[in-house]
Amino acid sequence: MPVVGNKIKGIRESKNLSVAEIAERSGLSESQIVSIETDQNLPSLGPLIKIARALGVRLGTFLDDNDALGPVVCRAADREKDSSISFSNGATDARKHMEYHPLAQQKTGRHMEPFIIDINPEETPQFQLSAHEGEEFIYVMEGEVEIEYGKETYRLQQGDSIYYDSIVKHHVHGAPGKSAKILALVYIPF
Repeated sequence: MPVVGNKIKGIRESKNLSVAEIAERSGLSESQIVSIETDQNLPSLGPLIKIARALGVRLGTFLDDNDALGPVVCRAADREKDSSISFSNGATDARKHMEYHPLAQQKTGRHMEPFIIDINPEETPQFQLSAHEGEEFIYVMEGEVEIEYGKETYRLQQGDSIYYDSIVKHHVHGAPGKSAKILALVYIPF
């Protein structure tokens, strides 16, 4: 399972930026940056987006394997055997609750990040809402999910979808005790 910490550190060092500079630019603490770079902390998308902005790169740069200028085809059979990326849900025990399967890693210059996301069940989820620039679209392929969005909670079932501005604090997770599979498109202006 690929981790992004080493890639973040490499980009930061190639730009001759200190941890302190990235912390100041991103609004994250220095200890957060170090724990992400050393893969002690698997961040949610919110902090990754802030770090990408601070480094002046697209979020996808942390996930890229190759660069393709033309269309990118992602075959289901290949996606199943490819490694996924996991992020923590902000819980104090750092349980992983989502596995991200990127659908366009090889596409260079992309403005959207498409994922199939497997959401593992949790009986008593503890999470932190995050906010970042951009928009998100979620389509529930299987199961049931909850989206905390501002002061509202939306429960979506198979076939339901939601499109929202991600500048509003939000969190996506399975309905209590339920697993799910979603298609998510994340757009972050660059």
